[in-house]
Amino acid sequence: MQKRNKIIYWILTLFLSVGMLAGGIQQMLQIGGYNEIITKLHYPLYFLTILGVWKILGVIAILIPKFPLLKESAYAGFFFAMSGAAISHLSVGQNFTEAIPSLILLIATVLSWYFRPEDRKITNYKNNLS
Repeated sequence: MQKRNKIIYWILTLFLSVGMLAGGIQQMLQIGGYNEIITKLHYPLYFLTILGVWKILGVIAILIPKFPLLKESAYAGFFFAMSGAAISHLSVGQNFTEAIPSLILLIATVLSWYFRPEDRKITNYKNNLS
């Protein structure tokens, strides 16, 4: 069971990391059609650079060993970014299909967080401080 969960964790985490890294780089450099997307959502273009940098840093935080508190923050950031993106698409009247990539990464975020190994959980970190 533990081995199965670890495999699920790494598959989901690698998928999430590739998605966030690719999006983060494109957003940071404002390439790949993101300028049009962000404009349709009524956000300023500089928002792309901020999102891109934070996504890249979040991927690093999730993949490096240790630092469970940092990992929790990265997962929270991914959750807020992806849920906010999905809600943004829907709130400006776009089709549900426009929100699907955000929702897929949102689900990957939640499942990666859920299946993370004990040594990557903050509860384990608290116990080690005692």
